[in-house]
Amino acid sequence: MPRSHLKKLARPGEAIEPPRDTEVVIAAAVVTVLVLALGVLSESLVWLLGLLVFLPGAASALCTVRQTTFVSAWTAAVVIAAVLLPEDDGQPWLDKILMVLLTLALGASSVYACHRRIGREREMLRLRSTAAAMQRHILRPLPMLTDDVLVDGVYEPVQEERLVGGDIYDVVTSPWGTRVLIGDVQGKGLPAVGAAFAVIGAFRATAHREPTLTALVDALDASVVRHNSYAAQTGDDERFVTALIVNVDAHEEVQAINCGHVLPQVLRDSDVITPELTSGVPLGLADLAAEPATVDWFAFPPGATLLLTTDGLTETRAADGAFYPVAESLARRVSLAPTDLPRALYDDARAFAGKEDRHDDVAILSVRRSPYRL
Repeated sequence: MPRSHLKKLARPGEAIEPPRDTEVVIAAAVVTVLVLALGVLSESLVWLLGLLVFLPGAASALCTVRQTTFVSAWTAAVVIAAVLLPEDDGQPWLDKILMVLLTLALGASSVYACHRRIGREREMLRLRSTAAAMQRHILRPLPMLTDDVLVDGVYEPVQEERLVGGDIYDVVTSPWGTRVLIGDVQGKGLPAVGAAFAVIGAFRATAHREPTLTALVDALDASVVRHNSYAAQTGDDERFVTALIVNVDAHEEVQAINCGHVLPQVLRDSDVITPELTSGVPLGLADLAAEPATVDWFAFPPGATLLLTTDGLTETRAADGAFYPVAESLARRVSLAPTDLPRALYDDARAFAGKEDRHDDVAILSVRRSPYRL
């Protein structure tokens, strides 16, 4: 993330991006002049002044506490001056006193409401800042560079306000090459995120320790099984995780194990090649498999781009139910730079879906051999 949408408060007690003081003063003055002019023309000044009590309420929703206090004081001063100073305007004194009391009460409540709003905003910013920090440690920002590869891409949770979703990725350097993981947790919501964390933690703990991809996959499968056992104790549903693990070293062929995941694509010159990989069972379901995980090899020469995606891209649908044509889209963009390809695919898929809401997270990674190896 990608990206952080957080905004800092300027000082304690201030709102997010409040208007400037001069804008607040000008707005209050303009509204006051208009209300007074209408009151004079209609000869009903007292009740038209009631329109001014909306000024503090508007300020409490948009301004800082200090600005809201100024607007409340301004409004009270104008109402007191316009209502109490004239002696023979024909208005009952009870109406005048009630108007002044109402203005003071609404001003005080507006300042209090602004203070509460600022407090909620600050708490939300702290929570989002914490979530962003967690994400940076769990899903490390792209791009990532190792001695073997340069990995770039796009990661977009289905809920834009949620920083981490059910799609996962990671890159770990090992003595046997760089290992790249991309996966998709079954289901959505916080339980799916918990399973995602379990797999990422296991990948980082074992990718640099296990010499074979089969042993690495066994460790990842065991992490999902353990997570499911804990989830069962709390009444949560069990999860499985589709995953693709790739090992890239100095050779022009790479190793890969496909655990029920979307197949990779290799872009070379003007060709788009889909390697034929054995599709195993997702992580967490190894006990149901008739055979252990199988390591496949496919060509990944210098200059080629390896594209890894989740089904959030391949299962994108248009309004008529048609699936996003990934192969055709790749064929049109095969000449794009690896750093530009993931974003171009993501934007094109969103345009293809139109106004249809996304129903899944999306992760798209481009893997290119590191320039240090070329």
